[in-house]
Amino acid sequence: MKVGILGAAKIAPAAIIEPARKTPGLEAFGVAARDPGRARAFAAEHGVARVFESYEELCTAPEVDVVYNALPISHHCAWTLRALEAGKPVLCEKAFAANADEARRMAAAAQKAGLLLAEAFHWRFHPLADRMVTTVREGHLGRIHSLNSHFDVPLGDWNDIRFDYATGGGATMDLGCYPIHMMRHLMGEEPTVVSARAEVGPPEVDIAMTAELLFPSGARGAFSCRMQPEAKFRMDLVAQGERGTMEVTNPLVPHFGHLLRIEADGKTETISVDGETTYTHQLRAFAQAWKGGTKVHTHPGDAIANMVVLDSVYQSAGLRRRGESPTNEL
Repeated sequence: MKVGILGAAKIAPAAIIEPARKTPGLEAFGVAARDPGRARAFAAEHGVARVFESYEELCTAPEVDVVYNALPISHHCAWTLRALEAGKPVLCEKAFAANADEARRMAAAAQKAGLLLAEAFHWRFHPLADRMVTTVREGHLGRIHSLNSHFDVPLGDWNDIRFDYATGGGATMDLGCYPIHMMRHLMGEEPTVVSARAEVGPPEVDIAMTAELLFPSGARGAFSCRMQPEAKFRMDLVAQGERGTMEVTNPLVPHFGHLLRIEADGKTETISVDGETTYTHQLRAFAQAWKGGTKVHTHPGDAIANMVVLDSVYQSAGLRRRGESPTNEL
């Protein structure tokens, strides 16, 4: 499976290049960037065989089997649609789209073309994620009454695209999407947003967000995310049920170290779950789905559902959805 990388992004080596090197039958074959010079430098640094002069050239290249879309969020929809139109399955970085309407267009295009499309929520492919989901859904904690998650990352460069509304920036788009995704997958339910409060930095861009969710079963969810320069890295999740509690430290990238603590029925278990990098598990799952026609955890329907919650968080906080004009028209 030869992967073409859209965007010489910082995440691409960890997400595609390194996992491909570990897996027979996978190759990070080519890259295209807005600046071809940057693409050439990226290819030289990371040993990528082919440099394409444009996104269009990469999407239509017969040598490319699948496309990894690592462009800014504002470009996810257009170039995913173009890749699908050119007959290429797509692994699209999170957040999947600027808003749920774009996500629906992407999903419809993949269905029409009969092609694989998935969102790169890599955390979900690690064995730790399976253990978390099993613990909650199989009732080991009893009926869940609350979930809480926090994701904070310090960003010191105010010129970073994550601080720009036009590119789909915002703490919730970049960070908060993970707690939302984790809580949805643990519960197997789609929540509604009860309330949300944003701290705004650059125009219309949330640099911090807190939100409360309500699941159909009655469980309440809460998350917070921050990306101010003074923030300290934090990524954790706690699920509380009638019979016990599950605490997870660093479910995002557990290959860098994590802790899973389950306290239920008077017994406490503290473990770590073996596995390779989340990105390696993700790319292999995508390759298996590409080859065998199987479904991945982060399919388009799941991506739409996550974007619906993201949109609602922004609207509840009094902010525009990403990708909207000042008149609230796409």
